[in-house]
Amino acid sequence: MFSYTVTVATGSQWFAGTDDYIYLTLVGTEGCSEKTLLDKPLYNDFERGAVDSYDVTMTNDIGEILLLKVEKRKYWVHDDWYCKYITIKTPAGEYMEFPCYRWITDRKEIELRDGHARLARDEQTQIARQHRRQELEERQKLYRWKEWHPGFPLSIDANFHSDLPRDIQFDSEKGVDFVLNYTKAMENLYVNRFMHMFQSSWNDFADFEKIFVRISNTISEYVMQHWQEDFMFGYQFLNGCNPVIFEKCKKLPEKFPVTNEMVKICLERQLTLEEEIKKGNIYLADYEIMDGIPANATDPCTMQYLTAPLCLLYNNAKNKLVPIAIQLKQIPGPDNPIFLPTDNKYDWLLAKIWVRSADFQIHQTVTHLLKTHLMSEVFGIALYRQLPAVHPLFKLLVPHVRFTIAINTKAREQLICECGLFDKANGTGGGGHVRMVQRAMTLLTYKSFCFPESIRMRGLDSTEDLPYYFFRDDGLRVWDAVQSFVTEVVNIYYDDDQAVLTDTELQAFVKDVFIYGLKDNKSSGFPKTIRTIQKLIEYLTVVIFTTSAQHAAVNFGQYDWCSWIPNSPPTMRQPPPSEKGVVSVEFIIESLPDRGRSCWHLGAVWALSQFQDNELFLGMYPDEHFIEKPVKEAIEKFQTCLQGITQRITERNKDKKLPYYYFSPDRIPNSVAV
Repeated sequence: MFSYTVTVATGSQWFAGTDDYIYLTLVGTEGCSEKTLLDKPLYNDFERGAVDSYDVTMTNDIGEILLLKVEKRKYWVHDDWYCKYITIKTPAGEYMEFPCYRWITDRKEIELRDGHARLARDEQTQIARQHRRQELEERQKLYRWKEWHPGFPLSIDANFHSDLPRDIQFDSEKGVDFVLNYTKAMENLYVNRFMHMFQSSWNDFADFEKIFVRISNTISEYVMQHWQEDFMFGYQFLNGCNPVIFEKCKKLPEKFPVTNEMVKICLERQLTLEEEIKKGNIYLADYEIMDGIPANATDPCTMQYLTAPLCLLYNNAKNKLVPIAIQLKQIPGPDNPIFLPTDNKYDWLLAKIWVRSADFQIHQTVTHLLKTHLMSEVFGIALYRQLPAVHPLFKLLVPHVRFTIAINTKAREQLICECGLFDKANGTGGGGHVRMVQRAMTLLTYKSFCFPESIRMRGLDSTEDLPYYFFRDDGLRVWDAVQSFVTEVVNIYYDDDQAVLTDTELQAFVKDVFIYGLKDNKSSGFPKTIRTIQKLIEYLTVVIFTTSAQHAAVNFGQYDWCSWIPNSPPTMRQPPPSEKGVVSVEFIIESLPDRGRSCWHLGAVWALSQFQDNELFLGMYPDEHFIEKPVKEAIEKFQTCLQGITQRITERNKDKKLPYYYFSPDRIPNSVAV
């Protein structure tokens, strides 16, 4: 007789347990066991969070176990079950681990491989090779590409969250229902009382404080107090929600004819504008991508406006980045004046507000939606389609696409769809956001996803030139930590460049991203194949950094920086001024969002800035897909490195009125899930 001890762990999430019958078959090199019902008489098996053990005895030696077959059969009604893992103690006293971390539904039996990660070249048996092929064939039927809008990266073929494969759905759909979250946000923030005055204007800037009653937040309160000041305007280019727009100005563009006479009073080093440019003290923010984007016209009672400004920034003698010239449209001319700090107070203030509004539009649609959410979904779909669960890169990347496809499906269902919540408050609603993503897709480059390269391309890599660019400094530390971790894991499984080149599953994953994510756009620079270990490490670092750190850096500051409406207007209700000297405070108030749109906006930035319940942060891998000791040691080293970065950021932020913590690893979720 050959006796095996089988231990089964059920997940702890809601509804993970089951009352259905669970059967197990062991498949070995010398044969299979009989299908065995796992059941303890008078005991309720497979409860949520339970770990149950069973003795399985057979008369024949089945040899080395290659895989397990797990089948669930209906007891009363179909009852999904989440299996974490199964362990087997063999007659020889050895332990084998079979990670699952999947929902087992009423479809059919599933097959589990033991936890050792293997490349396709490492498979020694026909059963193992066949299992890899069948798993991918089944996944490719489940995870199908679909074009949501022409010009967008392809997304999952599902119209509703409930259409998704069970393994990638949220545990609780209510938690990601945008309508419910917005409503809850507005209740928490006491803004519902303004909704009956949806289209009425605020009375003055102080009137906006009425929806600020319940806010107790260091940064947002500081923004409210200082938003009109030039230093606060400039600081947000460095460390606000969208610190990716500006770049070092090497030469003034012809379309932005700023002269030395215009700005000399702002220059503090007794240098001309041209000399300041040569010294590297002048920076440019160009919102050209906004040019020609149609404004939201979904509400016939309220006109809304967009523009595509240019803003010249100066790093002054105190190393503060301040604005020195703003042009609100792309083409210069007499009806498109260049606004200056020396102009009338309200002329200058409104010009800055227009820049902030344009910045908000690009942040939401390009920096946030396209470059983190949509691209992370592309990585996730390609992962499920092309890498089997036994592949080391599947094990490495799967924590970083957790719930991403689900949150994006919910967004398409409720948020960015026609007549969705995005249309209620945003100037690019009603289709402008779609046009912006389509335009941004033609400009997307692989280098812009390589964080150090993206910083260098904008000429912002010098800590001496910009000593307070915390987005850059913290981001580089997190990038290096991720890259070091990836390097250790890759070197465990890939001996040389040839191993990378001949890994057909890896190459299929990369090709899927290029073909469907980047629409086969060769000018993007995204690789179609990966030929070296070095390039593989870079690529995997891009995937993990984008889906975790980059998203955190541009998402979780939305409430901090955008909750004070005048600092980040989601829409403008008056056209940009075409001459100087005509702007009054009343005109600015009439330009800013009305009460209803302000409330929707505030609810949105609150809801989008909240962490998920039971959030998993960078370096936290409770699902043990890897069982090999070298990988576990690499994970521990990674966690230690991340803790050091967190401590360094915490120490720097002490007593700061404007702390920067968006790249702090203890605030970086593993994946895009909100």
